[in-house]
Amino acid sequence: MSVLDSFRLDGRVAIVTGASSGLGVAFAQGLAEAGADVALGARRVDKLADTSTLVKRAGGQSVSVETDVADPDQCERLVAATMEAFGGVDVLINNAGVGAAVPATREAPDHFRRVIDVNLNGAYWMAQACGRVMRPGSSIVNIASILGITTGALPQAAYNASKAGLMGLTRDLAQQWGSRKGIRVNALAPGFFETEMTDKYEPGYLETQVRRVALGRTGNPAELAAAVIWLASPASGYVTGQTIVVDGGLTIC
Repeated sequence: MSVLDSFRLDGRVAIVTGASSGLGVAFAQGLAEAGADVALGARRVDKLADTSTLVKRAGGQSVSVETDVADPDQCERLVAATMEAFGGVDVLINNAGVGAAVPATREAPDHFRRVIDVNLNGAYWMAQACGRVMRPGSSIVNIASILGITTGALPQAAYNASKAGLMGLTRDLAQQWGSRKGIRVNALAPGFFETEMTDKYEPGYLETQVRRVALGRTGNPAELAAAVIWLASPASGYVTGQTIVVDGGLTIC
């Protein structure tokens, strides 16, 4: 296999959660361009039709399943539907996530629990369901955040805690499933990428954060999708348990 061929995902099956908008759409499209068939999971199942169209245009087959990853049964259903449609699961992109800026003294318990349930627990339920059926050589990519490493000058205790926890989960699953199952588990920690989530920021906030970025700009979702493909493919075959920061240099400034 040549170096360039090692980035291909021909004949492989990927699951992307949170695939109805933002980075999830870019991930699904990129995986299909690399040769994978893609199962799409999200709560807003009506929006998955657009993502499915992009996957098919890129040459992949697609199946869509309404999924709230905070519910372990729905995670199992997404994996079962993927197995039925494609006969296996080789790649999991744990992308589903929620979050909001709420001062710690005013955050309701239900809000904090919901963020943890989706961002951290949901990633675990999906990894657990996939880990039971994945073949050796499979890859799990957890989408964490630089906010699990640093702060963004917003009160986001639940979100930041969930992303830091996801990095710890990544290390543990990599250790558990490396030699025993042949499954690699890594995380990406994105910086600021303009998506549906960043659209909710107050006017001017994103501009203040870009001043902290060495490259002086926000990221393009396609740039993060390229990192996802690297971690999903044989090109990163000797990489596991790592959190790869993709932030334009924000955390070095």
